[in-house]
Formats: sequence, structure tokens, C-alpha cells
Amino acid sequence: MTPSDRRFVQIADALREPNVWTNNEWLCRPDIVAARDLLLVRANMAPGYCHPFHYHPHREEIIYVIYGRAEQWVGDDYRILSAGEMAHIPPGTIHATFNPHAEPLVFLAILSPAVLPEAKAGDPDPVDVGTQAPWASLRQARGLAPCVWDGGKQVA
Repeated sequence: MTPSDRRFVQIADALREPNVWTNNEWLCRPDIVAARDLLLVRANMAPGYCHPFHYHPHREEIIYVIYGRAEQWVGDDYRILSAGEMAHIPPGTIHATFNPHAEPLVFLAILSPAVLPEAKAGDPDPVDVGTQAPWASLRQARGLAPCVWDGGKQVA
């Protein structure tokens, strides 16, 4: 079945893509379905892990919590999001997701557009800024512990 023919994606058919932050299960992207405007990934984040501060230059994003609790940052402000809650992140806005809790975190990341105009398609995405000021020390300045990722490396 080609992406243009597919209308349903069951979790068994999701494209699994682990990275240093989460174990991702891609449900919607152009190589799965004929979506040009939406990306959808179910992310599974272990306790103590995070996706450090970064931004998407040309995409807006929604983070929707399914299970667990997320310490969700948008700019220099954060909230603890529980199941059923979400954060909207405009294009170019620095954000981060942390799981400082004892239970796993499962969330959906919904980004748009899926396909960027040709002039922007080569731009890096995401752009990581977690090692730059003020993002590298923002959490510690508020008394929050660093997260663990990539085999136990500590990150602010």
C-alpha cells in the first residue's frame, strides 16, 4: 500500500524511531500517509529523560499528554501537564519537554506543516539550543534537577 492509499495507521504499523530523548512511533508523515500539512508522533519518554531546549523554525507544534506528567517549557515559562492537557508552540519558539517524574511519559507531538516549501526544506529542524545561554542553566536557576539522556549524560 502506498502512502497515498493509506487512510488508517494502526500502532502495529507505526514507524518506530528511537532517539536519545524518546522512543517515537510515527503515525502520520508523508512517507506513511499522504499528509502534507500534519506530522504526528507518539513519543514515549522514560522517567528522568528530556528533550532539551530546541525550536522548529518553520513549524508550529502541539504537545498533548496521553499518560504521565510533562514538565513542558514554552519559552522561559513552564507548566506541569497531565493526561488530557496540551501546550501550543508557535513556529520558531524555543521549547523543551522534561519528565522528572517516577512514571513514564507518553505524549503526542503534532507539527505543521509536514512538507516545507522548497526554499525552507533544507533548514535544520529541530534546532537545538539546550547548551546555549540562557537555556543551559534555566532549569537549575529555578532549582530543578538536570535530566538524564544518552546513556546517563546529564543535561540542564
